[in-house]
This record gives sequence, C-alpha cells and structure tokens, in this order.
Amino acid sequence: MKTETPDSDINTPFLATGGDHRFASAKAADQNEPPADSQLLDAYSQAVVQAADLVSPSVVKIDVRKKTDPYRQGREPVGSGSGFVISPDGFVLTNSHVVHGAQKIEVVLGDGRRPDAFVVGEDPDTDLAVVRIYAPNLTAARLGESKNVRVGQLAIAIGNPYGFECTVTAGVVSALGRSFRSQSGRLMDNILQTDAALNPGNSGGPLVNSRGEVIGVNTAVILPAQGICFAIGIDTAKFVAGWLIKDGRIRRSYIGVGGQNIKLHRRIVRQYNLPVEGGLLVAHLEPDSPAQFAGLREGDVIVAFDGHPVSGIDDLHKLLTEEQIGKKSTVTVIREAEKLERVIAPEEAARREE
Repeated sequence: MKTETPDSDINTPFLATGGDHRFASAKAADQNEPPADSQLLDAYSQAVVQAADLVSPSVVKIDVRKKTDPYRQGREPVGSGSGFVISPDGFVLTNSHVVHGAQKIEVVLGDGRRPDAFVVGEDPDTDLAVVRIYAPNLTAARLGESKNVRVGQLAIAIGNPYGFECTVTAGVVSALGRSFRSQSGRLMDNILQTDAALNPGNSGGPLVNSRGEVIGVNTAVILPAQGICFAIGIDTAKFVAGWLIKDGRIRRSYIGVGGQNIKLHRRIVRQYNLPVEGGLLVAHLEPDSPAQFAGLREGDVIVAFDGHPVSGIDDLHKLLTEEQIGKKSTVTVIREAEKLERVIAPEEAARREE
C-alpha cells in the first residue's frame, strides 16, 4: 500500500528542526550587531557606576601644610587626604588626623576650584573633623544610616590615594561593630570593616552603598594586611559633625585619673560577686580633680561607675559622656581587698592643646 505524504510538511520533525536551525542562524546574525553600552554593564557594575556618579562631585582633595619643626631642616612637611561636602553652604567632613596641626589647608574640588578653607573643629577621639570652604554651586553628598548596614553588602570607597584624584574602589562590608583605637588613645566603637581598597590619601573620603548614600568615613588600614580597612559609621559622623559645626568641639567629661588595666584576684571577684574580672588600677591622680575630691587614692581599682561595670580604661571612657558633666555619680573601687563606694561629679574635659 502506498502512503501519501501529507500536505502540511512543516509539521514533520525534520522540517521543524530545519526551521529552528534557520531561525537560530538569523538570531545569531542579529547578535553580531554591537550591543549598547548599557547592555554590557551587569547589575554590580551598574551599581558602582551610578554610586560613583552620584558621590564623586562631592569628594574633595585636601592638601595640608603642617607646622615646621625648628630643629629639623629641609622641606616644609606636607600631607594630603580626602573629604566630602556634607552641606551646600560649604561644610566638608574629613578625618582629624588629616588636618590636625595644619598651618595651611588647601581644598581642591572635583572641577579644579581651590576655594578658601579653614578648620571649623576636630575631634581626635573619633578621628573626625569639619572644614569650611567658600564656593558656590557645591554638591552635598547624601548621607545614609550606618545602623542599617549589613555584612556582605556592596561598599564603594572614593578618595584621592597617593594624590590620584577621585579614585573609586569597591568591595563589601566585611564586619560591623569593630573597635579601633584613635591616635588620641581613645577606643572608637561601631567601626565598619570593609575590603574596598584604601591607601594613604583615602583618609576622610566617603564609603558609600549601592544607592550612593554615604555609610562611613574611611579612616584606616592595617598594614601589611590586605583587604582589612576601616570606616567610621556615618551615624557617629553626623552626631560629631553637628557638634563641631555648632561649638567647634565635642564636650566630654573627665574625672582626672590615669591608670592601667589589671586582672582582679579570683577571690575578690567571688567575694563581692563582681560582674567583671578586671578593673582600672589608679596609677595617677590629677591635682584638684574630681577623683581627688571624691577621695580616690593611687592604688585603688575602679570596678564600676554610675552603676555600670568597668573592666578597664575603655569602659570608663565610654561612660564619661557629656551627660555626666556635673552629675553626681557613684564610683566603686577595690582598696586593699575592701569594696568602697565614693560619690564623684565629673567635670568637662579641657580643650585639647594643639
């Protein structure tokens, strides 16, 4: 019996395959056309590009000439760093160590302008400073919130490493809540760790998220380690900048003791049911200080202040805030195996000498 071939040959497997092949060839031919630039950018690259475009106009280069040492001959000491505009009327945020001891400051904007500049105030304890510049048409960076930052999110650093202006590096937020010691010796808390590459000259520049919001102020790297860099959270920076703009300084309290961290004897910890196993040994008392008026002595070990445990100097620093100025509080000490409490009224810390 002879089998007739149906008229609708396009439904046969062979012809269907052939049709797909011709369609694929035509599609491949279309793909030979060069794609638009936007198609070449993946989501990561697009985020970095957009963030850099938003923030770069706010980033400035800061050149500093510092006071000369009369006992040293040679060129005048110079330094450089970064900063970023935080308000259209010319306030610039940067690091304290960038401008500390500066005799002359020169700020270079992204468009090449060099406006007059001076330091409004600095806070070495948080390594932050505010500089004022006078220039029209300034672009202020958009400030985010570091409390909303998450480990692993995109982090983009913009600055002027080694004088190379507006250099962009990208990475992720590596960790939150780090502690880092400032040049003044005070421990800074809630520091962001990132692997976005930082180099000398990046100090004071912004660390931004994928939306172009500043989440931190780049401050330090650990050498010779690679990819371990730190930024001060923008929440801290906003608080400090506000006070620097208002008063030129941050008000903190002090009690006038110098000391060292020690470990308490286990018997003392058990005997008084102390929540800490260490304390601050008072090695020095400043004359006419709140600590001296409160009856503290050299050799006392401070284990609590205002009801909060103190295991060392850093714990005490955290408790000596502006709110404690003039407020009568209780300081708990161990003196020759005896637990004592004394009433103390912290005073305002004097301005740091230049």
